[in-house]
Amino acid sequence: MAGADGSALHVVLVEPLIPQNTGTIGRLCVAADARLHLVGPLGFDLDDRRRRRAGLDYWPHLRWERYTDLAEFLTTAAPPAERSWYATTRSGRPYGEARFKRGDWLFFGQETAGLPGELWEGRPDRCLTIPMRPEARSINLAIAVGIIAYEALRQTGWPDGGSAEFS
Repeated sequence: MAGADGSALHVVLVEPLIPQNTGTIGRLCVAADARLHLVGPLGFDLDDRRRRRAGLDYWPHLRWERYTDLAEFLTTAAPPAERSWYATTRSGRPYGEARFKRGDWLFFGQETAGLPGELWEGRPDRCLTIPMRPEARSINLAIAVGIIAYEALRQTGWPDGGSAEFS
């Protein structure tokens, strides 16, 4: 079953800084049947040509919401704690161990600082990490969103009942 609004997933970007990442993630959300939530302050203007270029012609098809700050997002969107997952390099739980449900909320933080601790601290069972070598302290935000979002879809079903099999 999809989320209450019909979305397969909710992708939440908290204070993103790089417009190209946001454009690429918007494009991914269209492909994945995910709603994008942009939580400010943003590190760029939404009209930024780099965001438009990365999102190509997908942005008009994107279902998205913008929030001034985290307090407004938590009050307005009110994501259920039991349906929220927090991507962080500070967690030891690999994302593949999560048991996703359609309509789950996937949280990702600022490219340079990650998610604010107030979101994920005290919720170790809801924190996810992408395993990587210690020399690579993190990976690109758009890639991280793609990895976790598509694992959630692999577990819950592809957009529009599509198949993951190739001919």
